[in-house]
Amino acid sequence: MIGKLDDYLRFNEAALSLRSQRQQILASNIANADTPNYKARDIDFASALQGVMARTAPPAGVLAATAAAHVKGAAQNADMLPDGTQVQYRGVVQGAVDGNTVDMDVERNQFADNAIRYEAGITMINHQIRSLMAAIQGGQ
Repeated sequence: MIGKLDDYLRFNEAALSLRSQRQQILASNIANADTPNYKARDIDFASALQGVMARTAPPAGVLAATAAAHVKGAAQNADMLPDGTQVQYRGVVQGAVDGNTVDMDVERNQFADNAIRYEAGITMINHQIRSLMAAIQGGQ
């Protein structure tokens, strides 16, 4: 039963986790807008989500590690998220003399877009939980 509930909520949980991590990356880009030689970073959300979904579907009856730190000897790479998603450098939109590649217009737009999509994900999970509660309670 718990496995079926996990399967039911897995997609939105993975999407929210990735959105949260992406929001941190985008916030870091904005915070380092004036740092010389800072390279703006981001993730390819669609491919990252596909990768996470492929990795988080353990075979029935097998316990899986829930974090890279749970695997003995797992190294933490600065260009990888904890779930193994590769962080990429954003292409230069408008070069700067100091070598910084952060374009504040792009970063603010991406930050706002990601925040709205995160809120939509929260709404979807709330809807799923309400549907489960209605099914459990018999639609009273």
